[in-house]
Amino acid sequence: MEWIELIVHTTTQGSDAVSETLMAAGANGTMVEDRADIPDPDKPNGYWEIIDREMKDKMPEDVLVHAWLEPDDRLRDRIAMIRSGLDAMRCEAFGSLTLEQSNVRDEDWLETWKQYFKPFRAGKSLVIKPTWESYAAQPGDKVIEIDPGMAFGSGKHETTAMCLELLEQELRGDEEVIDVGTGSGILAIGAALLGARHVLAIDIDPDAVRVAKENIVHNGFEDRITAVRGDLLKDRSAVCDVCVANIIADIICAFASPLRAKIRPGGTFIASGIIKEREDEVERAVTEAGYRVAEVRRRGEWVALLCRRD
Repeated sequence: MEWIELIVHTTTQGSDAVSETLMAAGANGTMVEDRADIPDPDKPNGYWEIIDREMKDKMPEDVLVHAWLEPDDRLRDRIAMIRSGLDAMRCEAFGSLTLEQSNVRDEDWLETWKQYFKPFRAGKSLVIKPTWESYAAQPGDKVIEIDPGMAFGSGKHETTAMCLELLEQELRGDEEVIDVGTGSGILAIGAALLGARHVLAIDIDPDAVRVAKENIVHNGFEDRITAVRGDLLKDRSAVCDVCVANIIADIICAFASPLRAKIRPGGTFIASGIIKEREDEVERAVTEAGYRVAEVRRRGEWVALLCRRD
């Protein structure tokens, strides 16, 4: 199957807003190509492998946000929505916002970003390592080996990193965890590494569930993580001590109240995928649903909430 690849020229500051616009229009994924993400070869940080200077020199001056759309009967409307969204955000800080379009095969999409995905640290002990890269683990490291494929969750996005950090902060061992919208399974695997007794990883996307299952098996957690396709709110038996949902603001607002029955009294709800402009709205929704917001983390354009079910 061929996909329509869209490329938007922007800046580091504008890349998150552009990505959100593309995803809101139905993109199956985005990738940000930014020179700033490549470490300075003269300043190694201890976790990245040695970087070829030519790789950084060959990268474009603009920040490029790539997205992929299915060439179906909704394509024209989706592209029109994207153009309208880009027009609405035009400002000097976001660059030209030029939109390019081309066709690309599945296998090209799956390979194009891998050259930039290297091992990196998330939180104090977690290390995210692509399955195709090598990494010499340090004492105390908890290594998540991940191949996100077509699912969201490489760990590079700010929301994923904040969720992992909050899981590391909250988990003491032997908890039951639910990961809503599991994507690649990265948060579920992180929870298991941090001592969770059992994790339910749930997603409505069959491709995401397939990828999550592959990553769970690769990390050796098939006995402690159950990955399923479905709607958590229709599963009457699922309850947890900690629920993590790295999704979007609209779903969190609608989801917060019925989700409360799935979290044991005194339990924790970690919510992210929240663009900063929606922070107050989401915080108000979870408070009205019966949670106490215990901590707010912000990174770039994104927000994560740590909530307690009182």
